[in-house]
Amino acid sequence: MRVNHAGEIAAQALYHGQALIARSAATRDLLLKAAHEENDHLAWCETRLKELDSRPSLLNPLWYTGSFAIGALAALLGDRTSLGFVVETERQVEGHLNEHLARLSPDDARSRAILQTMRTDEIAHGLSAKAAGGAELPSPVRSLMRHTARLMTSTAYWI
Repeated sequence: MRVNHAGEIAAQALYHGQALIARSAATRDLLLKAAHEENDHLAWCETRLKELDSRPSLLNPLWYTGSFAIGALAALLGDRTSLGFVVETERQVEGHLNEHLARLSPDDARSRAILQTMRTDEIAHGLSAKAAGGAELPSPVRSLMRHTARLMTSTAYWI
């Protein structure tokens, strides 16, 4: 659950960085709405961490700062690219959540319910961004995003 919590910190930062630089009000509103929903996810993960007698990642300030910068950089490339970044981010998050759900004990109904609701919301964020004109990102960018996410998730798991 620590990894999911760190992911929600990063998601908020991405959306805030993108919203700050967004060119259109419609894009900014879409990003801020998604960030608000990510805040709900963050609260659920934080509550679940406490229930599991665990703690958030000690690197959360780094995740937020780095993700904010990445979001702002994506937005500098224009709204279509920024929205495409959302589409790809949410596609990768959906994959992560699917993997986590597959590994999760069937007895942990509380965590499962949280992750399933998060997955539904993440899919909706990606679909909204695509419908708003999100451009398909080049393969090397998608690959870099995937490797960056793996580094973050494996580090957040331990630290």
